[in-house]
Amino acid sequence: MPILLKGSCHCGLVRFTMESKTPVPYQLCACSICRKVGGVGGSINLGADNSSLRIIQGKEHIKVYQAVLDRDTPDQKHASSERSFCGNCSSMLWLWDHHWPELIHPFASAIDEPELKQPEEMYCIMQSSKPSYVRWPQGKKQVFDTYGEESIEEWHKKNGEFVE
Repeated sequence: MPILLKGSCHCGLVRFTMESKTPVPYQLCACSICRKVGGVGGSINLGADNSSLRIIQGKEHIKVYQAVLDRDTPDQKHASSERSFCGNCSSMLWLWDHHWPELIHPFASAIDEPELKQPEEMYCIMQSSKPSYVRWPQGKKQVFDTYGEESIEEWHKKNGEFVE
């Protein structure tokens, strides 16, 4: 049975739940979008079933940001993904992309319960986008110039962490 994730923003105006079969926060993204919206080091997203999202309170405070790709170039365009955040405190809540409408990706930083399991090994992605002042976490890790070869679900299955 999937794990029920309970999350909120920093100020507490937005509270939500969703069910996840892929609850281990193993992948840290250092792309410019994740660094700028998530903080200096980047963002860690989990996977969840989009149809299970329940907004407990604060729906009126949720805003959506559609990132700009190739900013300030002739190729500038909007990303296909939408990042939802609290309009009051700016906490990132989840990411959704129309290419995978059945999925939703909560930011691990927004999850209050349960305590998320520490992975034995981190996947650090988008090395090619990471500035030198950003340091990868200590400990066992694999570093990828772009994305890793496995999806979040494939990683969880390979590592025995997929929750049926």
